[in-house]
Amino acid sequence: MRHSFGRSVIATAVACLYSAAMNDASGAGFALIEQSASGQGNAYAGAAAVAEDASTIFFNPAGLSFLEGAPFAAVGHVIRLSAEFSGTASAPPVSAVPGTTCCTTSGNTGGDIGDTSFVPNIYAAMPLGEKWDIGIGINAPFGLKTQYNDTWDGRFQGIKSELTTLNINPAVSFKISDTFSIGGGISWQRLEADLTSAVVLPTGLTPPSPVAAEGRYALEADDDGWGWNIGGMWQLSSATRLGLAYRSEIDYELEGNLNVTDLNGALVPLASGASTGDVTLPDMLSLSLAFEASDRFQLLADITRTGWSSINQVKIVDPATGGIRDILVLDFDDAFRYSIGGNYVLGDFWTLKAGLAFDETPVKNVEARTVRVPDNDRTWISIGFQRKVGQSGRRVGTLDLAYSHVFIKDAAINHTKSQVNPDGTPNAASTTTVTGNYEGSVDIFSIQYSVQF
Repeated sequence: MRHSFGRSVIATAVACLYSAAMNDASGAGFALIEQSASGQGNAYAGAAAVAEDASTIFFNPAGLSFLEGAPFAAVGHVIRLSAEFSGTASAPPVSAVPGTTCCTTSGNTGGDIGDTSFVPNIYAAMPLGEKWDIGIGINAPFGLKTQYNDTWDGRFQGIKSELTTLNINPAVSFKISDTFSIGGGISWQRLEADLTSAVVLPTGLTPPSPVAAEGRYALEADDDGWGWNIGGMWQLSSATRLGLAYRSEIDYELEGNLNVTDLNGALVPLASGASTGDVTLPDMLSLSLAFEASDRFQLLADITRTGWSSINQVKIVDPATGGIRDILVLDFDDAFRYSIGGNYVLGDFWTLKAGLAFDETPVKNVEARTVRVPDNDRTWISIGFQRKVGQSGRRVGTLDLAYSHVFIKDAAINHTKSQVNPDGTPNAASTTTVTGNYEGSVDIFSIQYSVQF
């Protein structure tokens, strides 16, 4: 029965989550820690040590050894980002060319660039004898979506920025002793990117116009990559558990097409065509603690480092000529996330959860901050409720509901960007500067059903 259950879960999960992850926005923020509702109630404090359900496959695969039976978890998150820009954006110098209406500005600040997204996760595991456990997790570890209105003043630096991932992560754990286990897994991950912006079209590219004109740039590219994750979990005493987990970088060689059009939608062939770009999504290292302070109260803590410095800049290249079509400069630095939380057992059926987290931004200065990723430090406040919903023989079900409000520190920006010539040098006639401030916040609503067979 367990083997049949496992095969059906894998087949259903791949079909359903692939559709959801590829067609819906991946969510607010570049790294999506939203991988369980049970952990969200604690702001993901202790995530690599608690091993509460099958979602430990993502946070620390060694936790599979601490679960009972054949656990399964299905999770859904609704993420609402709200962010607005206030400030100014300069027009490209070409707008001063006599007789042209190209590239003007009017005080349009882009509106609310956020979106509401649905992010699903699904996990299943089963024991293989007394020492071994296996499982699979399907989720979206990274995601981004920001979109301004099409005519905003900063459109030459970005209009739409969307990144989606789908991660399939089989994992295994081995119980070395009753108090210590290790685990690991591999990840097949798909990345899709969709970027648009306004561009300055030089004279001659859009005949019969005698002067420069405004056009639109649309890049779509994707690739598959492979990574891995490992972890260890120690039951230091009857009350204390420690977890250490690592997820590797994943390298991508994105391939796709860059289409440049005029404002009427007519393709500009000399500026369009096949495009490639190399990007490395960051690694993550987490250290977590779970401490049973009493029969009713559990204290949780976590520190996670994300190696964002793997993403400095992304060059979009014409594979036929080697010419550079665009350079996306991000200049990210490594960042840390700190969280603390707790669980309080209210009775036989209910558990109350709460957590607080501080999430550092990888963007360290106003010149490096871009309109595509106008991120800043974030503070999480989370609350959750867990309810035992029934049991029959070995089957025990739980329902988790969680809510988080994320306060995003106001993000100042003073970013200058130019289109590039094929040799990678800036095209001065297209230079713009966006100066101002972003105000934003995130609301996350999550639900999870977990069961042990």
